[in-house]
Amino acid sequence: MVSCKLEFRGINLEYLGIYFEELGAKQITHSFPYIYKHHNWSAEILTEEIISLTRIIKVSQVHIRFIAESNEILDELIQSYRKKTTRVGG
Repeated sequence: MVSCKLEFRGINLEYLGIYFEELGAKQITHSFPYIYKHHNWSAEILTEEIISLTRIIKVSQVHIRFIAESNEILDELIQSYRKKTTRVGG
């Protein structure tokens, strides 16, 4: 098993979980750590904090651990998840 821990900022915790479900995972737990399982990978939403970027602007900071059976599966999972979390202005 291989793993990688990443940080995401400014994305609602609920959406981060929905993205795992959209990738085929099932939610296992309903409190921290939120665990999502797929047949060859899993993910754990470990923590959420509100941080200040400025005196006025505050955003969420969420730490997620990705776990997979191989580096190839892990890389594919992270790439797919990053596409889900990409925000395009307009």
